[in-house]
Amino acid sequence: MTTSLSVGVAGAGVFGGHHASKYHAHPHAQLNAIFDIEVGKASALGARFNAPTFSDFDKLLNSGLDALVITTPASAHFELAKRALHAGLHVFVEKPISIDPKEADALIKTASRNRLVLQVGHQERYVAATAGLFDRKHPPVKIDCIRGTSASGRCEDVSVIYDLMVHDIDIVRKLTGADVKNVYASGNTHEATADLTLSNDTIVSLKASRRANAPQRRMTLVYEDGIIDFDFINREMNNTTPAAIGIDFGQKTGPLAFRDPLSFGADEFINAIIEGRRPIVTGEDGRDAVAWAKLIEKTAGIANTQFESDLLERQRA
Repeated sequence: MTTSLSVGVAGAGVFGGHHASKYHAHPHAQLNAIFDIEVGKASALGARFNAPTFSDFDKLLNSGLDALVITTPASAHFELAKRALHAGLHVFVEKPISIDPKEADALIKTASRNRLVLQVGHQERYVAATAGLFDRKHPPVKIDCIRGTSASGRCEDVSVIYDLMVHDIDIVRKLTGADVKNVYASGNTHEATADLTLSNDTIVSLKASRRANAPQRRMTLVYEDGIIDFDFINREMNNTTPAAIGIDFGQKTGPLAFRDPLSFGADEFINAIIEGRRPIVTGEDGRDAVAWAKLIEKTAGIANTQFESDLLERQRA
């Protein structure tokens, strides 16, 4: 494989820096653009990787890129992805794909019509797949997920459901292949809980907070033959089922999808473009996660004025 793709990163924040480092180091990509509306942030990140910088998105789109990675605040994901896809660029967009399922559908349609790769950044899906969780014959009968971070000021243009809980929503959807039958949810913009009964009768409890005293990232899967409990922060796992887990949480080596899911996602994006195939995490996956997130947020009665105002403004346009 000798192909080298010209890639840009939109969003020069912390996560934009992480993504930029992956594409800068990738053997089949060249990091040729950094975009941010804040000129100083774009310049600082561009200087780290010797990449041209832009504060005008139209100029970025006309700079000869093959693909764009979008790591901006979530409320900007749809507009930037839409413009990039219409310009003929393959797009990797961090989660959530958008703030509304209808917007996600529009992105999916444009990507399909233009034969472009549209990949969504649900990176933790790769860890679960490497562990073999999606290979089990029967889904869990109960799933408990707890996810928390301390206040950082990042991603607060959307609620905690779109920011943190959406990770677990994506994994639960993939594990069960089911729809939501009943939902009870409560909380506020920064902390929320949701109790779901799915169409296959799996019971799901989701808790997310970005005001936690200590980081938490835990998933407990209750099967008819035992329990699998993951502590992703401390890299610990307990498995009482007879089925072996495909990774050792204590090891420092192992599959790339486990060691560095962000690098694995970048590799998947580049290879999907070169090979002309759909990525592992598709636009449809992102859309379905957003549909659950929107349902939970609505049920909880969580209002995000700026979030809703931006959506209404785009719908009028």
